[in-house]
Amino acid sequence: MKNQNRRRFLKAGTALSSALLFSPAFSFAKTSKKENTDMPTRNHVTNVKRRILGAGNHSMEVSALGLGCMGMSYHRSFVPDKKAMITLLRQAAGLGVNFFDTAEVYGPFINEELVGEALAPIRKDILICSKFGFNIENGKMAGLNSKPGHIREVVEQSLKRLRTDHIDLLYQHRVDPNVPIEEVAGTVKDLIREGKVKHFGLSEANAETIRKAHAVQPLTALQSEYSLVTRQPENDVIKVCEELGIGFVPYSPISRGLITGYINERTKYIASNDNRPTLPRYQPDAIIANWPLIDVLKEFGDYRGLTVAQVALGWLLAQKPWIVPIPGTTKLAHLQENLWSANYEFTAEELKQLTASVSKIKIVGDRLAAPQTR
Repeated sequence: MKNQNRRRFLKAGTALSSALLFSPAFSFAKTSKKENTDMPTRNHVTNVKRRILGAGNHSMEVSALGLGCMGMSYHRSFVPDKKAMITLLRQAAGLGVNFFDTAEVYGPFINEELVGEALAPIRKDILICSKFGFNIENGKMAGLNSKPGHIREVVEQSLKRLRTDHIDLLYQHRVDPNVPIEEVAGTVKDLIREGKVKHFGLSEANAETIRKAHAVQPLTALQSEYSLVTRQPENDVIKVCEELGIGFVPYSPISRGLITGYINERTKYIASNDNRPTLPRYQPDAIIANWPLIDVLKEFGDYRGLTVAQVALGWLLAQKPWIVPIPGTTKLAHLQENLWSANYEFTAEELKQLTASVSKIKIVGDRLAAPQTR
């Protein structure tokens, strides 16, 4: 019976995606007699809510949800058609997204090239985030490297691929234990002074590292995995961000598709271009064991006209006004679905009850196969 419920849920989700794809919300500006979906226009931008990451001179005004671009070319099994992804990136801007996330290691390199090509014509209207922190050898990550000289090399190369003269938010992708974080922050501070970088961020850093970096160059955002199945940031780093006025950017906010029900125990991955087969939480037994979470979200959403993904993203947005999730997608229907999640406002009682319900569910399977580098 449980398996039948999952199949019915997945079938309903597919039908919903099709309905969204052909809804009036996807009307774009027309030029002469031909409909143009390649470029957004200001007159047809959806009224997407905005949020502030960071504080004072180190703040950024961004769309309530950003767009994680990695899966458009890397680590999600299939690689979509490049032209389709360029169109999707431009449509995202047309729908009101102004916050786009990429990194040199996504591909490597090809994701930055994709983002650069797609967004160059509207560069002044959007914000681009990228990352440094790894050696790349023979097309693969080859250990951490946040030495000052290497950071500068990465930034120069990223600027060329992104077709821009500055990176709006530059993250250290992973903390390098061999380089004091003060040196890293100082190097980015110099790059900010030179105009090549606008704002500084860290990814997957602990509370102590955040404090040390922030003392040298104020941080605008911390990016870490955070979702209804990965709630560890609530224990420490979110509290530090609130204390210091640092924004929080959850990556994998719907857990690489897991929370939506789009992934099930029969899902096949292309291991050469997907990290999920190596992650304990994505093994068939764990997926089945964790399905009660989806049932809870579905029940909540059914009574309010929301999809499971919208409930999960809406819950994250309701935690703090300076939390900005960056769900990734390769599908226009899912992009619109994700953006609409910002329009739902939980009552205090709803949020309390939903949080209590999901907190009772024990999540099976670690999020990573080995401890995350801190």
